Amino acid sequence: MSSFHSDEIECADPQDIASNKFMAICSYLGILVLIPLLLAKQSTFATFHARQGVNVFLLYVLSSIVSYIPFLPFDGMISGIAYVAAIVFSIIGILNAAKGRMKRLPIIGDIRFL
Repeated sequence: MSSFHSDEIECADPQDIASNKFMAICSYLGILVLIPLLLAKQSTFATFHARQGVNVFLLYVLSSIVSYIPFLPFDGMISGIAYVAAIVFSIIGILNAAKGRMKRLPIIGDIRFL
């Protein structure tokens, strides 16, 4: 039986995980997603989390943009929900990275911008 959950992808090398855990955690802290994107390109683990982190960062950006659209009905509620979702996804991502898991985020994890 496999040790991976159905939404968990192939695991990185344990050395890669140990060396790049901090970079992976940075991926979920807003603009700090640039750190692993620029400094840890060789790491499978950090690159995976950076790609997930880009999705979270774009959700933060989207929530900010929506809050400034004056004619959009319920713009405050929509941006608030998107912002809270981004925070929840950040926490999930940080926990996965800290535990050394390469697990996709719910809902937005399969979206690929990079």
